[in-house]
Amino acid sequence: MIDNPRFDLLLAKHGRSVAIALVVVGIVAFVATGWVVANPETQTVSQVAEEEAVTDVQTSSSVVDGGSLWEEGDELADNPVYVMNASPELRITPETRLANRTANTPIDDAEVTHRLFFEFEASRNDEAFWNETREELHASPDVEDGIARSQTTIDVESYLERQQALEEEIGTVGSITLRVILVAEYDTDTLAGTHTDSTTLVLTDEAYWLEESISDDDSATHTIGTQEVSEPRSPALIAALSLLGTLSLVGCVLVVRRTPVDVEAARRAVHERRYAEWISRGSIPMWVGDHHIGLDSLEDVVDVAIDTNQRVVHDRQRGLFAVVNGSVVYYYSERGVWEQTTWPAMNLAADKSAVVPDQVPPVSELSEFDGSDEFGGGDEPNFDDEDVWEQL
Repeated sequence: MIDNPRFDLLLAKHGRSVAIALVVVGIVAFVATGWVVANPETQTVSQVAEEEAVTDVQTSSSVVDGGSLWEEGDELADNPVYVMNASPELRITPETRLANRTANTPIDDAEVTHRLFFEFEASRNDEAFWNETREELHASPDVEDGIARSQTTIDVESYLERQQALEEEIGTVGSITLRVILVAEYDTDTLAGTHTDSTTLVLTDEAYWLEESISDDDSATHTIGTQEVSEPRSPALIAALSLLGTLSLVGCVLVVRRTPVDVEAARRAVHERRYAEWISRGSIPMWVGDHHIGLDSLEDVVDVAIDTNQRVVHDRQRGLFAVVNGSVVYYYSERGVWEQTTWPAMNLAADKSAVVPDQVPPVSELSEFDGSDEFGGGDEPNFDDEDVWEQL
């Protein structure tokens, strides 16, 4: 543990309270650890569904005069170009697919409407000054397996004739273009919207084609419910609480073992550490100095040493701190006054049998002897007489 006199003094004064506090902290930490383990964290999680709607257009045509390229009756699908004489009619099939992407399931409970427009537009310098629109498809197909599909057949030759007539009419004033416009409306109660896309249908005497594919898509998420999910508490939190409990109880044991019994001894150790630069260890003879002045504390002795520019001598054998200034000794000792520091206290009454033997008669019996026979009738012995010394 910490080797610090101040810490020892703190333990001497409040060691019991510190030990109790550490025990309480340890118990609380272990109880908290058990509670955390037994009560996982619960949180409410929103269940989110993502729905998707995709619309695109497929094209196809049946061969009526294949020549050397196709056989009559062949089916052409999504060709980049169609030959006018071989396939004068074009089937356009709008298709809308609805699905729950979260569950990876199709959506059948929905309403879908497909509308297909053909628009002639006259423009000059990319600015339109006239247009004509025909609606070729307006259908609300059923949704099966998440797919709503419509279809219409276009007589391409009739549109080519109309385009050529318009071009002759406007001459060099401008140019005529034919655009195919698809509008798809959908509603699944949770996902609703409109897909709109268009492209140019290029017409020539020999062939026709769509400049770009027609497609559009959309998606959205919505909450379909909530769910409570239990998750284990953080392992770091459990480990920290367990470690705190263990350290607290171990610290309590160490504090109990370390706590000094004597507060004054701990306080003196603090003072010794504080004034170590003024204290030297040594031996102080009992006869040093003519005057011995006892002070109340080690601090007072150090103050005298500072004032007189002397050293404090610590006689560990006598438990004495002293400053010798000429014939005056300033000292501090827990044993008491100067004379009591010379010899350790002895309990002479601890074993009375060693001092007063059982054979010694009581005082009352000794009083019956007058001693006259022993020393010649009560006269004081003459210690100058050689016979007396022989008797002794």
